[in-house]
Amino acid sequence: MSPRRPFQRVGEETRRSALIEATLDLIAEGGPQAATVRAIATRAGVTPGLIRHYFATKEELVAAAHETLMTGLTEASMGSADALPGDPVARLSVFIGNAVSPPVTDPRAVALWAASMQLVPRDAAMRAVHLSTYLGFRDRLEAMIADALRSAGRDTDESRSLAIAGNALLDGLWVEAGALPDQFAPGELRSIAIKAFSRLLSLDLPEV
Repeated sequence: MSPRRPFQRVGEETRRSALIEATLDLIAEGGPQAATVRAIATRAGVTPGLIRHYFATKEELVAAAHETLMTGLTEASMGSADALPGDPVARLSVFIGNAVSPPVTDPRAVALWAASMQLVPRDAAMRAVHLSTYLGFRDRLEAMIADALRSAGRDTDESRSLAIAGNALLDGLWVEAGALPDQFAPGELRSIAIKAFSRLLSLDLPEV
């Protein structure tokens, strides 16, 4: 059998992405129960049978959609590598600020996360994705905390526990920003998050 040509792979990736986006749209509009196979197929403009070419089950598709959402939010918090400062303390500050600022705090993203989380306790695929994406964000945060502490001549033994606490802090601010976006002035939560991390880490983080 001959290998797939590049344009075939691109076409398949496009169709797979369309299915994921259709799933996210439906969950955002009506919760997980709205994302039926028929509804997803209709929204994506494909036949229900084509979905099974890419995903063995609907649950697998929903889990892939959740992974796409959460991975995208982590990458948005990172920004482009070239845009982040080289100084470890400033780099950490930018990451923290991005995590509680648009586009990460898009209300749709928070609503999707809330809707998907109800599936985590009872769906193995969703639990696996939740764990993977949670650690993906937390591990990046931990590495940046360790680098910032190290640059200040500090011990890094508590980097993991500080990342756990810091992640919880960011999660809370992120949910507030997405659920009640009109209650905060532009940049307010960014400033609050950076100041809170300054106290948590006993570091003077710049408000960048």
